[in-house]
Amino acid sequence: NWHIHHAQKGGGQMLICVYGRGWVQLEGEPAHELKVGEVFNIPPNVKHWHGAAKDSWFQHLSLEVPGEGTSNEWLEPVIDEVYDKLP
Repeated sequence: NWHIHHAQKGGGQMLICVYGRGWVQLEGEPAHELKVGEVFNIPPNVKHWHGAAKDSWFQHLSLEVPGEGTSNEWLEPVIDEVYDKLP
């Protein structure tokens, strides 16, 4: 699902791919492929999603960056038309 990590100060999320292959996409930007060892910073207050590639397992560490006034908002599912376009 798309989601947002809100913060008034600081905050955001860090992803570290530890196994397999996956995707992360920030709203309005192309999806970014995640491979083992890669780290991806998601700024606070940015709508995004992350998950496995169609043909791979995906294991990642998801770290919440400390901040003030933080909360998470879960939104709509990633639609098939978006996910199916990924290689």
